[in-house]
Amino acid sequence: MIYLLSLGVILADQITKMLIEAALIPQEVVPVFPGFNLFLTYNKGVSFSFLSSDHTWMPWALSALALVICLFIVQWMRVEKSRLILTGLALILGGAIGNVIDRIRFGAVVDFLDVYVGSYHWPAFNVADSAICIGVGLILLDYLKKGKTHEKN
Repeated sequence: MIYLLSLGVILADQITKMLIEAALIPQEVVPVFPGFNLFLTYNKGVSFSFLSSDHTWMPWALSALALVICLFIVQWMRVEKSRLILTGLALILGGAIGNVIDRIRFGAVVDFLDVYVGSYHWPAFNVADSAICIGVGLILLDYLKKGKTHEKN
C-alpha cells in the first residue's frame, strides 16, 4: 500500500514536467510571485548539477546508480516497521524513479521550480527532488525522535 505514495510522486512529477515543457521554452523565466519563478531547464547531473557532464554515457550511469539505490530502498521498505521511515522511503523511491524516467527520455532531468531571495537563486528543482528532500527529512526526524526516546530511558 505504501508503494501507492511512490506511484503518486512519480505521476505528480511526470505530469508537472509535461505541463511545464508544453508551456515554456528552455531558460524561459515566468514570475509567479516574489521569490518564486517557473524556469524550464535540463540538469545533466544530480542535485545542484553535481556530476554534470556532456558525456553520452553519464545519464545511463546516473540512472543505473539510482536504480541500484531504488533496489536498496525497496529491500529496506520490506523490513522497516516505522511508518515515518516507510513514508520517507516511499517519497525517495518515487522521486528517484521520476528523475530516472527523465534521464532515460531526455539524457537530463527536467527542473522548473526557481526559488530566490534578492539576486540569489536556489538551484532549480522539481517535484521529484522535493519528494526526495522531504523523504530524507522524515527519516532524519524519525531517528531524532528515537534518539530523544533513548536519552529519556
